Amino acid sequence: MGRGKRDKIYLSAEQRERLEDMSRNGHAPVKKILHAQVLLMSDEGEFAANQWTDEEIAAAHNLHRNTVGRIRYRFLRQGEQPALHRRVRPTPPVAPMVDGHLEAQIIALCCSQAPEGRTRWTLELLTRELKTRQIVTQISQETVRRTLKKTNYALGR
Repeated sequence: MGRGKRDKIYLSAEQRERLEDMSRNGHAPVKKILHAQVLLMSDEGEFAANQWTDEEIAAAHNLHRNTVGRIRYRFLRQGEQPALHRRVRPTPPVAPMVDGHLEAQIIALCCSQAPEGRTRWTLELLTRELKTRQIVTQISQETVRRTLKKTNYALGR
């Protein structure tokens, strides 16, 4: 599949030198080096050695041809830096289980009087009490432990 006249990349000598240096020295993240190599292979300017199609570039780097097209598209529309850097994800893939409100409830429960017959709270007791009071429907001991560790609160104090 060929590229249209508008989708061709023409790198300047400075851009080409910068991208070649980045892909040669290996001091950048792997994805950044890979994107630099894709841009170099996509170049159709006067400094380009060969003419590569998207399929050939994809096969050479074990990518999908749509990935090559997206890198080239981002370079043409937004410039060199956005094409090299990965997009930052606005939200994490999995929402955190413990928000500030739940964290405060865990700490308040931990600071309260230990249950009858106990001198202090354990992770198992805290987890069970959180479920009993219906503060959460499900929570693991590890989540409670990480929350307490994050807030620098030890159970024994």
